[in-house]
Amino acid sequence: MLADGTYSIMEYSGSEAHVMIPETCCGATITVLYDKLFRGHSEILSVHIPDCVTDLGEFVFDGCDALCHIELPSQLFHLWGYTFARCGIEEITIPDRVTYLPPFAFKDCKNLKKVVCGSGLREICSWAFGGCDNLRELIVAPNVKISPEAFQSKVLNT
Repeated sequence: MLADGTYSIMEYSGSEAHVMIPETCCGATITVLYDKLFRGHSEILSVHIPDCVTDLGEFVFDGCDALCHIELPSQLFHLWGYTFARCGIEEITIPDRVTYLPPFAFKDCKNLKKVVCGSGLREICSWAFGGCDNLRELIVAPNVKISPEAFQSKVLNT
């Protein structure tokens, strides 16, 4: 349980192709999908996230290469780095409450073709779309600050 009385989902051990996140757990509202929640679950084709979720942690969908449908919740406020790294989505709509796309948010999403950003977006950070070789359409408001490196790949020293 989080300090505000809501819950964070921290672990997933299922094998379903179509995942449905519940709105509540033990009577508390679920607001956070924690880091690496679905990392490497290549069997996942779609995920339904209820509108009460406000935060998606780092690497949540990393390596979900079969993931082709996800509708982000309207109350989503924060995306953390690498949220969708190496997943299979082709198109996504960013909700209005999200104000920035963090570095590496969509790193190496090879199938990503279209991103529609909500009215609240103010900034797209460096490398947000690094390695998204098939991205052809990015719809943003004219006042959005887009880093010159937003579409470039960066090799990290590990």
